[in-house]
Amino acid sequence: MAKDTTKDMTQGAPMKLILGFSVPLLFGFLFQQFYSVVDTVIVGRFLGVNALAGVGSTGSVNFLIIGFCMGVCNGFSIPLAHKFGAKDYSGLRQFTANSMWLSVAFAAVMTLATSLLCGKILELMKTPEDIFEHAYSYIFIIFIGIPATYLYNMLSGIIRAMGDSKTPLAFLTLSSLLNIVLDLVCIINLGMGVAGAAVATVVSQGISGLLCLLYMVKKFPLLHIQKEEWKMNPSHMAMLCGMGIPMGLQYSITAIGSVILQTSVNTLGSTAVASVTAAGKVGMFFCCPFDAMGSTMATYGGQNVGAKKLDRLGQGMRACVLIGVVYSALAFAVLSLFGDKLSALFLDNASPELLADAKLLLMINSAFFIPLALVNIVRFMIQGMGFGTFAILAGVCEMAARSLAGLILVPAFGFIGVCFASPLAWIFADAFLIPAYLHVKGKLQRLFEQGEA
Repeated sequence: MAKDTTKDMTQGAPMKLILGFSVPLLFGFLFQQFYSVVDTVIVGRFLGVNALAGVGSTGSVNFLIIGFCMGVCNGFSIPLAHKFGAKDYSGLRQFTANSMWLSVAFAAVMTLATSLLCGKILELMKTPEDIFEHAYSYIFIIFIGIPATYLYNMLSGIIRAMGDSKTPLAFLTLSSLLNIVLDLVCIINLGMGVAGAAVATVVSQGISGLLCLLYMVKKFPLLHIQKEEWKMNPSHMAMLCGMGIPMGLQYSITAIGSVILQTSVNTLGSTAVASVTAAGKVGMFFCCPFDAMGSTMATYGGQNVGAKKLDRLGQGMRACVLIGVVYSALAFAVLSLFGDKLSALFLDNASPELLADAKLLLMINSAFFIPLALVNIVRFMIQGMGFGTFAILAGVCEMAARSLAGLILVPAFGFIGVCFASPLAWIFADAFLIPAYLHVKGKLQRLFEQGEA
């Protein structure tokens, strides 16, 4: 039965494989955005600009913590993709068991630490007083829900490692619809305010994770872990941490720059925060294809390295870059024309100044979407090849760029400095990643020629 849902990416035309794998992923990422976008629309229209700004002001610290969770889970799935590509199913099950033990431990520690410190974090970020209560109510519940984040991302990563990108999409679709219903009930009917939006997000993601678990138990016999395979294996855990922690830190280190930038944005006032929030939600939707390309290349690279088919790495890279360039041009055209109208969807009676700022941010960011495409494609390919440490260094480049924007550009140029922060980060990261890819590919080639794994 597993043969019907898994996909071997070590043979066949790369362009066809990448499109076939990434399209379901794209829809999955789009539905993931519904969690935050529905929150934003309902909060902005029913609770007002201050509530919207409160939720938006938590975006960078949310990414700092939740991004680490997602990165760790993505990293854990890479050894699984290697084992699947090598047809080592016993090893696959052992790594799956150990990744689950680690996920439980990581979730417990992170939930306790972040829930205790979230108020202090918001104070350090200079969150404006008129939105502080909204920000705290929202992000505290999101942090309490970290176990649900680990549950979904770990299990969906395991499923994707075996080439199945459609099943997580189906579960996300269902839970996204539930998220919409819960948002309306919690915010409008129960009057829970921004806390209701956070509760809806956590509950919906938890249900999605449980559905992934039930599906894996029923549909993947090769993942039925035997008693002896549940044993904690220090070497397996070390390898999983060697892949997962660098990927998690990549997100978190990148997010440190975002936190510094958000702190500078907060000094511009709640109107600027609301503009960045609305534009950010629109931008997230348009960036989903880049996320899908990245996740696709991680699985593609992992399976082909596991099968020792290094010649297919360059073929897949070229195919995915072509897709990214075409999409980037289309996205720039749409956001340049309709950025303000799309941003207005998240606000009720927004001022012309607010919408003009949101459109400017979207237009400048989308003009640099090709560098963003390269960041995702190249970075995740390197990670799939097994060199997760390079992800940290790429994250350092992005952190440096966003910190530079937050500390220098925003104080000097105001909102226009915010607009150029992300493009600067993407260019910095590409300057490191492209030479890094050529280096690690050459290193793997030499290792395989010497007969080393």
